[in-house]
Amino acid sequence: MGHVDHGKTTLLDYIRKSKVAASEAGGITQGIGAYKVLVPVDGKVQSCVFLDTPGHEAFGAMRARGARVTDIAIIVVAADDGIRPQTNEAIAHAKAAGVPMVIAINKIDKDGANPERVMQELSSIGLMPEDWGGDIPMIQISALKGENIHELLETVMLVAELQELKANPDRSAKGTVIEAGLHKAKGPLATFIVQNGTLKTGDIVVCGGAFGKVRALFDDGGNRVSEAGPSIPVQVIGLNNVPIAGDEFEVVDSLEIARERAELRVESIRNDRISAKAGDGKVTLSSLASAVSAGKLSGLDLHQLNIIMKVDLQGSIEAVRQALHVLPQDNVTLKFLLQATGDLSASDVDLAVASKAIILGFNVRAPGSVKSYAESKGVEIRLYRVIYELIDDVRNAMEGLLEAVEEQITIGSADVRAVFSSGSGRIAGCMVTDGKVVKGCGIRVIRKGKVVYVGILDSLRRVKEIVKEVNAGLECGIGMEDYSDWEEGDAIEAFSSNQKKRTLEEASASMAAALEGAGIER
Repeated sequence: MGHVDHGKTTLLDYIRKSKVAASEAGGITQGIGAYKVLVPVDGKVQSCVFLDTPGHEAFGAMRARGARVTDIAIIVVAADDGIRPQTNEAIAHAKAAGVPMVIAINKIDKDGANPERVMQELSSIGLMPEDWGGDIPMIQISALKGENIHELLETVMLVAELQELKANPDRSAKGTVIEAGLHKAKGPLATFIVQNGTLKTGDIVVCGGAFGKVRALFDDGGNRVSEAGPSIPVQVIGLNNVPIAGDEFEVVDSLEIARERAELRVESIRNDRISAKAGDGKVTLSSLASAVSAGKLSGLDLHQLNIIMKVDLQGSIEAVRQALHVLPQDNVTLKFLLQATGDLSASDVDLAVASKAIILGFNVRAPGSVKSYAESKGVEIRLYRVIYELIDDVRNAMEGLLEAVEEQITIGSADVRAVFSSGSGRIAGCMVTDGKVVKGCGIRVIRKGKVVYVGILDSLRRVKEIVKEVNAGLECGIGMEDYSDWEEGDAIEAFSSNQKKRTLEEASASMAAALEGAGIER
């Protein structure tokens, strides 16, 4: 992946011509979009499959559908041009997918090439070269002349080895649809990449809303094959209709099971469309903030707010970031998936959909076509002219993600003067000494300085009459359904509970106290 004209196609062409196994049958990438090359590493030949996607838009769309097709992303950057907008987007997509990156600094043979400057630019956005003590492999190549291409392929294989990528060929196949279409003679034609197991002719597969029996398999050279193991791309004939790129496929036992699953998937897609129209699942500041209260992000009070930021000038990026980093981030961290200059584009929206991110624009425009595209995808775009408004909105969103805390406010107290038996249990005869006692409020029973019971006041009477509240200086009878162990001299504290929203500072202090209590140093 990388920016236009940085040499992706030239690099792929060189690899294909010099490394593709068996006979090269021209125009492979147009036919299948993936091909296998053999790379000799330490005298042992290993296979590596390249996905030739039409840029990162397809990668983003696949990721948005939950597919993690690639194991490694090669980011191509021209040595004479440096980091460009699509380079930033490609890096953002790879990061968001959690895919390790290898940087190919291309066109080192051109006049004006400055690989050191490119490495400096990459390190400034957090990609530190291995040569400088970082963890990102960066290989300087010339795709046109074939310089260092073998070193690049060896590096890719080394990264793969460190990833310990494993698959079991002796099980039913699972994988992802890379692309699909309708052939005039062959009918629905889909390109699968097998990610686990082995796919064989005659297998019954289901992928998204399509299913069928595999009638024929073709490899990346157009040759008919009987089976395909892990990481092997194949064209498949035999499906009942055209699946969608990014759909996951799996082998099942019978056509009945396949049909049932495909129908469920079609129903699910239809429901998703209906709920999308109803506005459910939109990625907005308010929807992220309310997700906690809906229980979607409950559990540990640790959250992440994904942000795509577009600004007018490079200097504004640092200004906005520094302003936002002043906000406490112990409980809610801000993750910048993309920070770039220029107006908003459709690829920003794709990245937002894929990563459940919000788009913030500072002194930039959002063209009408991008606004309508964002609306159709359910992504919220917020544009700002004043930096303080941006910071306030992000603070509100972060605080909205925090779970509310229960705050107990003491409303009164009473002393138990006598204990009576009644048909339903034992009743505490009390004198309200301060404030008031209210039916339905919380009460704490304190005996000799220790809390022996906490619950909700069920029954409150005054001179045998059921009452809602009793004020200080008056006597009353207090009864509980699940507690009767009253003793004379007990003290009762009445309190009301409120759900209180916390500020980032309060949440940060709570976390610090919790860590300190657990003996953990920050």
